[in-house]
Formats: sequence, C-alpha cells, structure tokens
Amino acid sequence: MKKGLLRSGIIRMIAGLVLMGALLFLPAGTWCYPGAWRLLALLFLPMPVIGIVLAVKAPELLAKRLNAKEQESEQKQVIVMSALIFILGFVLAGLDFRFGWTKLPLAVVIAGMVLFLMAYVLYLEVMRENAYLSRTVEIQEGQKVIDTGLYGVVRHPMYMAVTILFLSMPLVLGSVIAILPFLGLPAVLVKRIKNEEQVLEAGLPGYREYEKKVAFRMIPFLW
Repeated sequence: MKKGLLRSGIIRMIAGLVLMGALLFLPAGTWCYPGAWRLLALLFLPMPVIGIVLAVKAPELLAKRLNAKEQESEQKQVIVMSALIFILGFVLAGLDFRFGWTKLPLAVVIAGMVLFLMAYVLYLEVMRENAYLSRTVEIQEGQKVIDTGLYGVVRHPMYMAVTILFLSMPLVLGSVIAILPFLGLPAVLVKRIKNEEQVLEAGLPGYREYEKKVAFRMIPFLW
C-alpha cells in the first residue's frame, strides 16, 4: 500500500465532505437537516473502505481516480459546468429545507436512497471491470478496449452510473426544486462523452470496431 496515495485520498475525501456539508448546511441555516445527513452518510461512509481496498488491491487505479487534471480544453469546460450544477443544486436544496418551499413524500425519498445505492454498486462494478478508468480523458500506455460485462451493454457505463447517482441526490435530500439544476447534468455528460470518443477513436486501437459492436453510449436502447 502506498501511504502517500492513501493519505491523498483521505485528504480529498475530507475536503469533499467539508465542502458538500457547507453547501448544504449553510443555506439550510441549521445542522438539523435530515436530508443532508442522509446524503452525506450514503456518499461518504463507504468511501474509506473503498479507498483502502483500492490502495491495497489497485493502487494504480486509485491514483488515476485521484488525478483530476484534464488536458482537453473542452473537458475543462465540462468540469466547470458540472461544478456549477452541483453548487446550485445543493444550495437550492438547503434553501428549500430552510424555507419549506417543497417536500417529497417519504416513499420517494426512500426510492431515491435505493437508486443512489444501486448506482454506487454499479459504479464500483465499472471500476472492477476497467483498470484504465481514469477521471481524465486520455489514452494510457498499454490501454486496451474493454468490451465485456457492463461495457458489452453500453460504451460508457461509468457515466450511466454517475447519471443515476446524481439524479437521485435531490430525492435523497427531499427537495423538488433541487431536481431542476441536476437535470442539466446528462447534457453535460453528453458533451463529455462526445469529446472523449473523439480522443478514443483517434488514439485507441480497436475502439472504432467496438463502437460498431456496442451501439449505445450511455443509456441502453436510447443513446
């Protein structure tokens, strides 16, 4: 296990927890915001275990997941747009709780939690299947096309999992109004995927043949 890598992961996790907590609790004006605690627990409690497993079993994959320095200018735009969506969504959710604008039924909140956990498991399965799963758009040395498992269903199962994960967040938070910003996320991911596939087509041998084999990019039978 690389201690420096694990330490970097822990620091980033804590930073993410603090930032996300601030975006939720400050607009809510209280620590007694059940939706925020639900989301933070679902998102961050599994992370230390996953980080330790990756640090021990797949340190190279963990290093790739911690690297967020994009080289593609179009991907940098995607990161900015995604960040704005998250900030607006979380702030609106906090304000929604504070002022009582909207409220979701408990059954919908529970359904959102189930969807969130399902997406989390799907995301972990994608990481298990693909050792080249970098956070940045790049061609890695020795990289090969993965066409089995979830990659035999859609070409970008990670983005499918991410879409479900983040669209379920407003449901977990119990806010109707917070859903609106998050609806823009699929469009951002479409932009990312199109640019990513241009890079892969140009630099990854066999990727064009894989595109012919697996027709759908992110959503089975739709796109």
